[in-house]
Amino acid sequence: MSALKKYFAEGLGTFALVLFGCGAATIASVSTVGPAGIGLLGISLAFGLAVVAMAYTIGPISGCHINPAISIAMLAAGKLSVKDTVGYVIAQCIGAIIAAAVLYQIASGTAGFAMPEWGLGSNGWGAGYLGEYNMMSALIAEFVFTFLFLMVIFGTTASKASPAMAGLAIGIALVLIHLVAIPITGTSVNPARSLGPALFAGGAAMSQLWLFIVAPIAGGLFAALVRKVFIDD
Repeated sequence: MSALKKYFAEGLGTFALVLFGCGAATIASVSTVGPAGIGLLGISLAFGLAVVAMAYTIGPISGCHINPAISIAMLAAGKLSVKDTVGYVIAQCIGAIIAAAVLYQIASGTAGFAMPEWGLGSNGWGAGYLGEYNMMSALIAEFVFTFLFLMVIFGTTASKASPAMAGLAIGIALVLIHLVAIPITGTSVNPARSLGPALFAGGAAMSQLWLFIVAPIAGGLFAALVRKVFIDD
């Protein structure tokens, strides 16, 4: 598979993840679907099912990372080249930004639209953000949940695993992560997913973006280390 096809696949997959997931958080969570929209469970399913769908759509092309933390962890584990890591991360960020732009255009079409603080499903923490958890809670949550997410990914994509079930297992893991972490940070575990909405929301979302780059990448690298030291032959 050519490099450009893989990079395009990663951009498309990340576009879908952000549009479906952040779209659910932005639009469907306050729509007429029930008195309170689709809620936390619905948003969690939107992110998880988006990963499942993309895993079977672009997985054969690029492996369906659609997350810089995954690509960088795969580089650390020796499963991805430096060239492809750079290409994947750039494509993922571009896909996320385009998705956020599309979501912004859709959301702004409603009467009286005004960009809220942490709009478009942006990640954050502190006073005014969901459960109002502090920075340390946010940092720990993003690090630990990304670590667990990568452990699932390494395990389900190992040579002895069943490749047909990998996409489903990874998607379910992401649903579980969102069910716990949404009140804390809105759930990132993915720097590209955080970058796109933050660029359009600005304000606190942009000033807090660093945590959603640093913590997921650190968690992914720690998973690669643990896998190499304690599990791989």
